[in-house]
Amino acid sequence: MRERIEKALDKVRPMLAADGGNVELVDVTSDGVVKLKLKGSCGCCPMSAMTLKNGIEKILKQEVPEIKEVIAL
Repeated sequence: MRERIEKALDKVRPMLAADGGNVELVDVTSDGVVKLKLKGSCGCCPMSAMTLKNGIEKILKQEVPEIKEVIAL
């Protein structure tokens, strides 16, 4: 599942990079929780929570339906 998540994140990274940010996959739990770290400009952006839930989580769940939740560390 980790490999499929990385492939899905590769679809998101260009959008984040356009604003000077990136995302790192930290962990995937056995119960389907994906832990990410937003980096660069995304790490301190006040809109990062919305980006995480409305952008990254939505795409990841479409690509990897086993995912239950995406959280930022």
